[in-house]
This record gives sequence, structure tokens and C-alpha cells, in this order.
Amino acid sequence: MQFSLVSGDAAPVSGELLVIPLFEGELGDAAPAPLATADSALDGKLRATAAQEGFKGKVDQSFLMHTLGRLGSDRVLLLGLGNRARFQPEVLRLAAGRAAKTAQRLKTPAIGFRVPATDDAEGAVRAVVEGLELGVYRFDKYKSAAREEKGAPKLTRATLTLPQGTEKSRALDDALSLGLKLAEAVNWARDLVNEPPNVVTPVRLAQAAQQAAKEAGLQAEIGGRKEIERLNMGMFLGVTAGSVQEPRLIHLVYTPKNAKDAKRAPLALVGKAITFDSGGLSLKPTEGMVEMKTDMAGSAAVLAAMKVIGGVVKPPFPVHAFIGACENMPSGTAYKPGDILTARSGKTVEITNTDAEGRLVLGDMLTWAGEHKPSAIIDLATLTGACMVALGNYIVGAFGDDDATVNGVLAAAKAAGEEMWRLPVTDLQKDALRSEVADMKNSGERWGGAINAALFLKEFVGEVPWVHLDIAGPSNSPKERGYLNKGGTGVGARTLVEYVRRRATDLAAHPEKAEAPAPAKAAKRAKAKTAR
Repeated sequence: MQFSLVSGDAAPVSGELLVIPLFEGELGDAAPAPLATADSALDGKLRATAAQEGFKGKVDQSFLMHTLGRLGSDRVLLLGLGNRARFQPEVLRLAAGRAAKTAQRLKTPAIGFRVPATDDAEGAVRAVVEGLELGVYRFDKYKSAAREEKGAPKLTRATLTLPQGTEKSRALDDALSLGLKLAEAVNWARDLVNEPPNVVTPVRLAQAAQQAAKEAGLQAEIGGRKEIERLNMGMFLGVTAGSVQEPRLIHLVYTPKNAKDAKRAPLALVGKAITFDSGGLSLKPTEGMVEMKTDMAGSAAVLAAMKVIGGVVKPPFPVHAFIGACENMPSGTAYKPGDILTARSGKTVEITNTDAEGRLVLGDMLTWAGEHKPSAIIDLATLTGACMVALGNYIVGAFGDDDATVNGVLAAAKAAGEEMWRLPVTDLQKDALRSEVADMKNSGERWGGAINAALFLKEFVGEVPWVHLDIAGPSNSPKERGYLNKGGTGVGARTLVEYVRRRATDLAAHPEKAEAPAPAKAAKRAKAKTAR
């Protein structure tokens, strides 16, 4: 979409659809200027009719009315934002998504969106842009009906009118640009997740990563089976053994141009990339297998974030992405329950369930990432159904034992509008992974399944501050909601970008924090262990 900002005091009503978000209570005498102006042009019918229809400005409420030529727009759409005291940008982002979907349904090519007055004008502009761009997303390339409607009007332009008293500025332009680039990257990730598994194979995912790297000025290193063997990634090789699709090892690197910044400890991002998960010999039932093309959603989010990190954010520290892409398939060459695999770290793992494959590949990726001496590691993975049982379809499970890093990710997620909830990583569950014949099992008992998976990953992290994000539920929306469509969501990308932005800002204010914290943390633990 094309976006433009105009100042509220002199902005005309424009666009075929005029969108006015409202907080609770603003439909009455406290009507903001945009609503009062539109209502006056419609002889007081707008507010009266909206009230008759039960519109009160509550979250998720909307009211659409034809203007009959009385305004510069054909229709006016009122959107509810709820209680002003409890307002969060995500509410506005979801409302903007609903506006985009309404415009698409009406085949409206241009809209005028009145940005509401909030304490954070930049955040409001960014939320509107992201909501609109994410809201117009459709994945219908394989539908004949969509191809037949290819020439039909669709939403391509939006004019954002700032609140009265708010003037255009470089900061607002930057917020608009960042929101647009980030939303475009998220939609790109959605495409990767929504594509069928015969299209997005490990090789095709690697090609997409190379193209993203080229566009964002990143270094890309792609390896095949020989490289995986050379790195002694026994768990990764075990998972990919049953598929005819060749695996790919993906390493993207953002390096700051400043030589001093380039020497700083990198941030490591790791994404799960099982491009199709049949469950292997521990075969999934049909209903549990249909959506398993989405088992690479973690890698899609990481790649989308890297596009924005390298192309827009450009932090004063390196950022690396590590991805192991493969399929998990049953065949005569597939790994089996009872097999023992040797990880890159040297640990041996007894396979008790071949459907617990993502943690195996991630384990080797985490070890590899740790060897680059990062300041922190964040992994994203559609890892467990157990996390969905605990948190549902819209909340990410966050794990980690370094409070500062976990809290930093959670704060970034809240600012980005992605819901996350911290779950424990407790040694009380360790017995579930104890093996009689190897260092550990890849799958334990049913109870505490999400914690068990996080504990398994923790074994391959070492002393580096680490956060594991289980995105099994939110990676794939079961229905349309706000800016979400049914299908891939790109969840996690916005959080990663926001985390990097905040880390960059913090580093600028406190340059002494640039030293890699991992060795210091290791020394502190070693000292505590000696004391015991």
C-alpha cells in the first residue's frame, strides 16, 4: 500500500472510505473534531444512527454508514477502541486491520484514516500503518476465483490524518516507514508459512533466505548435507534421513559498517524450519498433519525480522540468524524410536518419539549459534502442542532462566502487540528426559510437555542468556481476527525487531553494556558452584 501523512487541522476529508476510531464515550457530547465534522455534514444522523445500532466505541465494535454524497467520502466507518485509560497500540492495530478488511470487501481503493489522539503519536501512526498493511493481506494465489477477480479494485492507498495540534515531523515519517517495512516483512513471512509444502521445501526456503539477504544487505551462507555432516550435527542428520528433500543449513549475518561495532558480541536468532512434519515413523493422525506445512513458521519469522534489522534498523551490533531446514518423513531410511543420535555438542540422545523432531534440529542449531559467542540467543519454534493446551491460539509461551533477557523480550513483545506469557524452566521436570542408555531422551512424559521441550533445548545453550519462544499456537490463526486472516500470522517477527531496536537504544545510552554478558554469567555460576 501507499501511505501519506497530513496534518489534522487543515486536512480535507478524502478517500472513498472515511475511518474514524473512537474511544468509549466519544460518541456523545465529547465527540472529537473528525466525528463532529462528519456528523454535522450528515445533519446529525451519523451519531444518532450509530447509537441506535448499539455502537458505543467498545473494542471490536464497528459501524458503517453511507454518506449519500454529503461528504468527500462515500462511506464513513466508526471503529471502537474501548476504554481510553486501558488503551494499547495493539487495539488500534487490530481496528485498522478491520478497516482494511472492510475496504477490501467494499472494493475500495483508497481510504482516509483519522489517527486518534493518544500519548504516543508515533506509536499510533505505526500501529495504523501495520494494521492496514497486515489487514489487506490475502493468500489466494491458488484460487481460480481470485485469479478471475485480479482486475477488481482493491485497497492500495491510505491517507492518515493526524490529530488536531499534531504536526508532521521526521519522527512520524520514520514511524510510518518502519511500520510499513515491518508489515511487508510479516506478510512475506505469512506467504512462506501459507505456501504448500511441495512449494516451500528446504531448498526453496534457503533460496528465499538468500533473496531476503540480498535485499537487506546481509551476508548469506547456505550449506547442504555435506556441510551438516562436516559440522557433526547428528541430530539434524537423523531428522532429515527419511526425506528425499535435501536439507539446508542457513546462516544470515548482519554486520554494522562501523568497525568497532562489528566487533561486538552478536545477537543470535534461531528459527525452527521443518518444512513439513509428518511425525516420521511416530506418524501423526491425518487431522494433525494437514497444517504441518506451518512447522517452519519460526524460521519465517526470523527471516522476516532479519530483513527489517538489516534493511531498516541497522543496530550497532551484529545479528546472526541460524536455521536448519528439512522435512520429517517416514521411509526405510528414517530414524527410528530407539535410535541414539550424537549431537554436535557431543551429547547422546535416545529417540523415544520421532515426532519430537524440532527440538533435535534446534539443539544442533543452538550449539552452533553458541559457538559464535553471542550476547544472547532467542529461538522461535512451533515446538509443542502442550503449549497450545496451556495458552491457546493467540499467546506465545516464553521460557528462559536469565531474567533480564526474558523480561526484555516480553517488554518488546508487549510494545509490538504480540501476546506472550512466561512459563517456567524448572529442573523438577528433568527426570522426564532421563535415559537409561544415553545422556537424555528427546521426549518425556505427557505432563509438562512444553517445559520438557524447553529443558531439552536448554541442554544445548550453555551459559549464554537464552529465550525460547514456543509459537505453536499463534503461528497459525484458526479464524479471521482484526488484521489476522485464517492461516499463517508471521508471529514473532515484530517482537524480534522491537527487541533489537530497544537493545540498540539501550546500547547507545549505556555503551558499557556492549561487552558480551555470557562469559560473565558463566563465571558467576562457576563461582557459586565452587562455593557450594
